[in-house]
Amino acid sequence: MKGSLKSKLTIDQLAAGILQGDRVILGQAITLIESTRAADQITGAALLERIISKTGHAIRIGITGVPGVGKSTFIEAFGKHIISQEKKLAVLTIDPSSQLTKGSILGDKTRMEELSKNPNAFIRPTASGNTLGGVAHKTREVMLLCEAAGYDVIIVETVGVGQSEVSVKNMVDFFLLLMLAGAGDELQGIKKGIMEMADGLVITKADGDNTKKATEAMAEYQHAFHLFAAAESGWTPRVLTSSAVTGEGIEETWKMILIYRDQTMASGFFDANRSQQNIAWFQEYFDQLLKDDLQKFDSLQSINKELIKSVGNRTLSSRQAALQYLAAYHEAIRNK
Repeated sequence: MKGSLKSKLTIDQLAAGILQGDRVILGQAITLIESTRAADQITGAALLERIISKTGHAIRIGITGVPGVGKSTFIEAFGKHIISQEKKLAVLTIDPSSQLTKGSILGDKTRMEELSKNPNAFIRPTASGNTLGGVAHKTREVMLLCEAAGYDVIIVETVGVGQSEVSVKNMVDFFLLLMLAGAGDELQGIKKGIMEMADGLVITKADGDNTKKATEAMAEYQHAFHLFAAAESGWTPRVLTSSAVTGEGIEETWKMILIYRDQTMASGFFDANRSQQNIAWFQEYFDQLLKDDLQKFDSLQSINKELIKSVGNRTLSSRQAALQYLAAYHEAIRNK
């Protein structure tokens, strides 16, 4: 039924449904955007152009954290509070995928059971596949579709494996790091790299016997933030403790994000950062299109292999090989 309905919808119907906040059509549009079929990609691109002027109004929040920190539990409590403020919330959860089958666990919708039942919440699990940094290939486009559908807050939840989280930082307004108190020395390397990108840090599970450790950790992390170089935004990251059980820190986290938004809007950083993100996306898209175009020329594949072999055995410099490959590409275009 879904397949037949999707096939009958025109770009105009998809755009109209999205702008009207139709959740079923939004889901179908996301499936279209995520499709690898050439025809779907063309339709999806046209749909994005149709709705692009209706995007950009939402607060975009990236949330990451070490394994076991309780991201889904925190996001459910946090999301319910946001909705209580008369906001519509979209949560884009990025699940780990099998490197062999490319299948995905896609369990976040189950773990956020209460939030998923709320009519003002839209939860979309997406498999991460091989995408760097735990962000799905089409997360940016999905974010835009959700904004056009009227969602006021977009949360992007990452896998949280501690690698290349900069990809999330570069698509959101506020980057929130969730940590555990006393997580162990083995996580120190992960903490350092991500902490330098975080706009705020929340220590989770700050209840019961863990309350004292969480309070101590909060002071340590706040001190660590003051040792970092000043952020371009002019904002000093704040540290909070929270408990999804007692509700402590949930409202304070939302207030922290609103204060950040207001301050960076007043300074001009908020809009400047959005503009820089758009430019970076354009450059990344172009780089990907260029790589895809190279693959279309069969003659270049054999040339590429020979050049790689020559560079590997040091009979040709890397720079000269790159120049020869570029010249071969230009020749292939002329002869197309």
